Amino acid sequence: MSEIYLCHLLSFEVDPEIGLTENEAQKRLNAYGPNKLIEAKKETVMQMFLGEFKDPLVLILLVAAVIDAVIAIINGNEIADWAEVGVILAIVILNAVIGTAQEAKAAQSLEALKKMSSPSCTVRRDGKLKTVKATEVALGDVVILEEGTITPADVRLTTSVNLKSDEASLTGESVPSEKDCNALLKGDHAVGDESNIAHSSCPISYGRGEGIVVGTGMNTQIGKIASMLQENNEETPLQKKLAELGKILGFICIGIVVAMFIVGLLWLIPSFMNGTFKPEDIINLFTAAIALAVAAVPEGLPAVVTIVLAMGMSKMVKVNAIVRKLPSVETLGAVTYVCSDKTGTLTQNRMTIKKVYANNQIIDADKVDIHSEEFELVTKGMMLDSNASINGDRYGDPTEIALLDFAHLFNIEKEETEKSSLPRIDEMPFDSVRKMMSTMHVIKDIPENATLKKYEFKNSEADGTIIFTKGALDSILSRANRILINGEVRDITDGDIANINNAAKELAQQAFRVLAFAIHNGEKINEDNLIYVGMVAMIDPPRLEAKPAVEKLHRAGITTVMITGDHADTALAIGRELGIATSPEQTMTGAEIDKCTPEQLQELVKTKRIFARVSPENKVEIVKAIKANGGIAAMTGDGVNDAPSLKAADVGIAMGITGTDVAKSAADIVLADDNFASIEKAVEEGRGIYSNIKKTIFFLLSSNFAEILVMFLATCANIIAPMTAMQLLWINLITDSLPAIALGRDDKDPDIMNNAPRNPKDGIFAHVTKYGLTWNQMMASETIHAISCFEDARTMAFTTLGLAELFHMIGMSNIKKSFIYVFKGTNWFFIVAFGFGLILQILVTEVPGLTDIFLGHSNGLEWYNWMICAALGIVPLIVHEIAVPFLRKREVI
Repeated sequence: MSEIYLCHLLSFEVDPEIGLTENEAQKRLNAYGPNKLIEAKKETVMQMFLGEFKDPLVLILLVAAVIDAVIAIINGNEIADWAEVGVILAIVILNAVIGTAQEAKAAQSLEALKKMSSPSCTVRRDGKLKTVKATEVALGDVVILEEGTITPADVRLTTSVNLKSDEASLTGESVPSEKDCNALLKGDHAVGDESNIAHSSCPISYGRGEGIVVGTGMNTQIGKIASMLQENNEETPLQKKLAELGKILGFICIGIVVAMFIVGLLWLIPSFMNGTFKPEDIINLFTAAIALAVAAVPEGLPAVVTIVLAMGMSKMVKVNAIVRKLPSVETLGAVTYVCSDKTGTLTQNRMTIKKVYANNQIIDADKVDIHSEEFELVTKGMMLDSNASINGDRYGDPTEIALLDFAHLFNIEKEETEKSSLPRIDEMPFDSVRKMMSTMHVIKDIPENATLKKYEFKNSEADGTIIFTKGALDSILSRANRILINGEVRDITDGDIANINNAAKELAQQAFRVLAFAIHNGEKINEDNLIYVGMVAMIDPPRLEAKPAVEKLHRAGITTVMITGDHADTALAIGRELGIATSPEQTMTGAEIDKCTPEQLQELVKTKRIFARVSPENKVEIVKAIKANGGIAAMTGDGVNDAPSLKAADVGIAMGITGTDVAKSAADIVLADDNFASIEKAVEEGRGIYSNIKKTIFFLLSSNFAEILVMFLATCANIIAPMTAMQLLWINLITDSLPAIALGRDDKDPDIMNNAPRNPKDGIFAHVTKYGLTWNQMMASETIHAISCFEDARTMAFTTLGLAELFHMIGMSNIKKSFIYVFKGTNWFFIVAFGFGLILQILVTEVPGLTDIFLGHSNGLEWYNWMICAALGIVPLIVHEIAVPFLRKREVI
């Protein structure tokens, strides 16, 4: 029995025939709490909102706004001064609202888990059966389990009759788990091996049973998963890099502002000495310092990155990937490992017959000759010897559904066959002792030369009968004394049995589940003196699209790892077929993981490609080990057992169709088509989105550094501040943001999946900084040149820098190619951004009212000044064209 129950063993003291008394049940509920999952304390919307103000960039802006407000008061409450304050505060609040909205979409995993819980159940109390709410089930309660009910808690079985529980969402196994109250568990074992326990939230798919509640609420296996889901969310790689960038920019900003203030004070020393100092000089210095702070902070960056990610979401939808958490759009493009659940993700979650054995030969299912006597009997007889149905809604045991699907390949339908020629008249249901099921059928309206006529039992003029038996191979062979082979029935020999067992062993080595079939005739249904006919081999097969997707991921430098609760041999067989693993040495079990230290597991995950029979905790440990090695891990899955690892991964990917609500709630991305191949397409889109985000961030910061350089050098030269804080805000928010969004919409490189994943340790500026600084210096020097040569220095500096940003956008689209390449693409937003940005720049420079706010006067520029500004502004694009041949040889954006 699992350790999770040991602490309660002494508390059970209950007679299974009577159950708890009402008083005792209430005492235990009071002592141990109700049978429900405990929810972690949630952040309120206000707490989320206030948390957004912890960002270093935001704090700098708030300080700038306060100082700007003080200056506005000193200056006599000028509208332009208060406008600057209003714009800064509006930016801060907008970013906080966007961040809060994203956080509000956080996973609601516990709510989904609660929905899975049984609303009511039947218990025995005071010797009587009683229906109670699942939350009122107490430790020691005797629970009655029947087909169709959902187990309300973890129950140690005391009786079981052909009991099966569907634990696919908890363990990942494709078929229902057989339960046996007499089973005794020894040593370490997986949850899927707990055959004497019916687990909470798992439906009973067959049979009936009773048991004593040994775990409730958070002390169940499902509760353990809920506990893991309550762990804090970890930041994505992009969020970490942006946070790091914010801190760096904050320190740079403070350093430059202090340096600028010191330089300014040095210039004021002579006025102190000769008595010409004016208080306005300090105010002007403060104003310039505030302008520099505004220049250093990329105010539009958070909003632009959010917009680019949102546009990436729409691209993801086109490849059937629905993004729940915005930053994961970019993170998916950085993954180095795709850790995939097996059942329902790499496989179809649908048992399928792949091989058939009869006449001493193993035949592929799609090559079976249905006209052969033995193969016809196996196909038709096993189909009829079942209680499943695929006519309309599919229901029944997955193994039996596979038998019906196989017959369907040959246009043989169960309902039609039973109605027209072989109606069932008796049945011996499957049980865990016999491990067989038999049905008896009347043979009617069948030609005398038909195969079935040879084996019918007939003692009168009435229609004859035949008995079909299917079950475990050992059980069938132990009751078979004859064999049908090559159209003849004869006594079964030791050689026949050896051949059959060898074939079964060969199939088992390929991880097939083997089901044997025999026929019999007699006046009454029985399972003696069987005639062995053959057997079928089935497996949950890989998705057709999975193997090509694994190959594409491999070419892109991404390792695919299988993590499953299923058995090791089954996992390895699927892994070999998909190209994930080639040998047993690449396989590791959950029991082996439990014996490892975190450091040992970190080494093992470098070479292991299949992890089998693992628990939800093991899955999380594997993901954490990969991340500890510096990898970026994506985890896929569909079951409740996958939810903790989906949340622990850098990117959690859930199946949208077969996935449980719990898995989808814990995931960052949901695949609408449950297609593993969609992951590869989403990774490709993610890489393109990251490339665009990197270009966008670099574009915005290059403008900021140019502004800083201009403002600082102007102070050092003791000339008027070339631009006001309002002008800098305009460039940062409007002139820069539109081109940045255009870059964010850029087409991805067609060869992007032929490259290895980017190094997770690389910063935002990897491979690009020195080239960017050249352009920044060029824009800064041209702006300063405009300042020193013309009367309308500030206006021309403002206009030149604004135009330079628009031309800079064109070059930034692709550093390695000529700007002509930009206009050959499909990104029409470049033209819109350039045209709209130019119009806006003209408006704030020439329209009265706007000029008062942005320029401090109502005079615009002469046409020839515009020409000069345009000539200076195009310099960055000219430099780009000159640099293209050199940049092609280097690793840049």
